Order: sequence, then C-alpha cells, then structure tokens
Amino acid sequence: MSRNPLVREVSPTSWYFSHPRYLRYMSREITSIFIGAYCALLVIGLYHLSAGQASYEGFLQVLQSPWSIAFQVLAFIAALYHASTWFNATQVAMPIQIGENFLPGSWISGAHYVAWAVLSVVIIVLAGAF
Repeated sequence: MSRNPLVREVSPTSWYFSHPRYLRYMSREITSIFIGAYCALLVIGLYHLSAGQASYEGFLQVLQSPWSIAFQVLAFIAALYHASTWFNATQVAMPIQIGENFLPGSWISGAHYVAWAVLSVVIIVLAGAF
C-alpha cells in the first residue's frame, strides 16, 4: 500500500496574487526595500559629510537631480504606507488588557498615529523649519 501525500503546486513567484490579504502583506514587505535604500543613502551622505565640504556639496548636488528627487518621493510614499500598515497591525499584534476588558484597537492605532505626528512636529521644529 502506497501513501501519496497531497502536494499543492504553489508558484514561488506569484503565490501572493491568489488572495488580496497576501498581496497587501507583500506590498508592505516590498516597501522595506525603499526604506533600506533610503537608509543607505543617508549613510552615504554621512560619509560625504565626513569627507569634507566639497564632497558633501557634490553629494547635495546629486540629491537635486530629477532621478534622486523621484526616488526620495517614492521612498517617502513607501515609508508612509509601511508605517500606516504597521500601525494598523499593532492593534492585533499588541492587545492591551485592562482588567477583564481589552483596550479598543482603534485607540492603540490612534496612539501610534498621535505619537508619530507629535514626533514629526518636534523634528520639524528642531530642524528649524518653523
């Protein structure tokens, strides 16, 4: 007697197209590529800053090119999407119990959004934009 296990064929490159939930998950994971690339750009900027004024000014000139501006806009959009999807997931990943009841999920996500807004304003003020 032979037992043949059930083997489902799953495409290794397009499995996430089978369900909208998987597609949202993969789109959030793909935004990490843009965030990582932007972090690498910041490290390169720090290197040029340590190399001297001429090197840093050349780096700033490169950042003003249309391709660089397009990348920065895409990275900003990816960061907004990544942060908002993560904040919305925290209500499931981090339930807060008070006594016998749980704090509503919208309060948990809302607290993250408020902290994000407050920190953004503090950073903008410290940067001298206001």
